[in-house]
Amino acid sequence: MKLILYHANAMMKEIAENWVKENQIEVTVLSELLTAESVKLAKGYDGIINSQAAGTIDKEIYSTLREYGIRQIALVSAGYELYDLKLATENNLVITNVPSYSPESIAEYTVLTGLNLVRNNNTIIASVAKNDFRWQPSICGRVMGDMKVAIIGTGRIGQITARLFHGFGCELVGFDLYQNEGIKSILTYKDSIEEAVKDADIVSIHMPATVDNRHCFDYEMFKKFKSGAILLNMARGSIVDTEGLLKALDEGILSGAGIDTYEYEMPYIQKDYQDKAIEDEVFARLVHHPRVMYSPHIAYFTDEAIKNLVEGALNAAVEVITTGTSKSRVN
Repeated sequence: MKLILYHANAMMKEIAENWVKENQIEVTVLSELLTAESVKLAKGYDGIINSQAAGTIDKEIYSTLREYGIRQIALVSAGYELYDLKLATENNLVITNVPSYSPESIAEYTVLTGLNLVRNNNTIIASVAKNDFRWQPSICGRVMGDMKVAIIGTGRIGQITARLFHGFGCELVGFDLYQNEGIKSILTYKDSIEEAVKDADIVSIHMPATVDNRHCFDYEMFKKFKSGAILLNMARGSIVDTEGLLKALDEGILSGAGIDTYEYEMPYIQKDYQDKAIEDEVFARLVHHPRVMYSPHIAYFTDEAIKNLVEGALNAAVEVITTGTSKSRVN
């Protein structure tokens, strides 16, 4: 059996190499994105793994893989919104994901970001870097336990995030189309997102991206927030209308935002732009906004999460090749 892994970094490569030693299966690791051109490298392989989590997937890839006799694409992610599941099925491809790889990693990073914003840590660090050690109103924080937190999406990650905020003593409200019975003892569900956010000091998004929730959080939604609230998005960039977010921040509707995902991040993520200009003007404004704590899609980025993602995807690929399906298939 021969597998090919696309868009892998050095850490993923090391994990894949260790998996190869344990499973005695050949894996070729590439740094290239999976495109209509690079998919040709998969000819002669039995299975394909792709770690791409943003951008687009060329339509031609599905028919090309079918032509090569490849029956699956294993995703090194939980999200699968980039993929045309109908087209994949039409080409006899099974798409698998890694539904749970380390929800704790994302939840912990979410709360870390929220705490940094509540305590104005960006401003403190910037002041200290200039040798300004004054105690000023701009660096005066608030007590997390006095706050109400709205959790939008209460699945694996949202549930753990809620429990961590509860540990600080926060009051919790939430919204989800499918309520989680396991957290009703600490969280009160609301009937709509608007009702959940209206009195919340912090709003934390943990929804998957869908066609229906694209730009769900836009300027009109932000106007329904409590004045001075903080937004946290460690989910998917398409859920937030970035221009609307920036407008809400500039007008003081929101006091801050922690953003780990941006809708059009693909040209920049995992690349060094220290000596290059960011051509996306909206992204540049987001990254450098004084009230934004931006991170490059790394909320999940822990040793445990990467190991579980890579091994989970490799195992799913083998499962489909040997059995024709997988417990983690999404189409």
